[in-house]
Amino acid sequence: MVIFIIMLISVCAITWIWSRNWRVETKRRKIKSQPFPKTWRLILKQRFPYFNAMPTDLQLQLKQLIQVFVTEKTFVGCQGLKVDDDIKVTIAAQACLLLLNRKTDFYPKLTEILVYPSIFVVEHPEQIGQIVSSKPKVLSGESWQNGKVILSWQTTQDNASHPFEGNNVVIHEFAHQLDQENGTANGAPILNRMEDYQSWSKVLADEYALLVTAAKHQQISLFSYYGATNPAEFFAVISEVFFEKPHDFVQQHPALYRELSHFYKLDPIHWH
Repeated sequence: MVIFIIMLISVCAITWIWSRNWRVETKRRKIKSQPFPKTWRLILKQRFPYFNAMPTDLQLQLKQLIQVFVTEKTFVGCQGLKVDDDIKVTIAAQACLLLLNRKTDFYPKLTEILVYPSIFVVEHPEQIGQIVSSKPKVLSGESWQNGKVILSWQTTQDNASHPFEGNNVVIHEFAHQLDQENGTANGAPILNRMEDYQSWSKVLADEYALLVTAAKHQQISLFSYYGATNPAEFFAVISEVFFEKPHDFVQQHPALYRELSHFYKLDPIHWH
């Protein structure tokens, strides 16, 4: 009898999950089938020149991803900032670059994007010995495990309008969201296959060590020294460069480029 009850509960749980997934996918297909608003196309043209450099098929795919993202995620304006379609579409376009060509659940842990007018100050606890203090930090973006991404609208605009400099706060923070899908951000997001982890781990560990050395000795590097903070920041930093400076990336770090190209299922060197 107990076994029967356990089996019944398991079947009900599986059925509920399948039903939930089916409803979500049906809703998303309906959203994607709707025409992309003309005002949104104008926003992409004015705010995000990167879009024009993309292949036509990826442009169409990105517009569909934007429609779902804007529908499902909640945008919250902070410090008096009024959130409008300009803000939503500009952020969504950059965040959804990371979802192209991939089976995705649209950052499943993410529920809210908090947008500040410009850079903002956060208080982070810091422990030195037995003393715990709160240290203020000035940031342009932050990704939390509890379903929130925080962004500076000014930095977001600046990065979107200069898309080939290798710095992009939205790509950076949403790379963290991918990394956090399987727990704490550690530089190892959910890969396509189990056998991919061995190569990923070796290549990224070697390249991370090189950046740590470069930062320590102030050597020239394609990657920001901030990526030497820890493996999670390294993954976020190299993701920025992968999308924005792919030619330099593949020339200077071919093995690392191949790992990211395999993960993102994209090859942006052919876009520009």
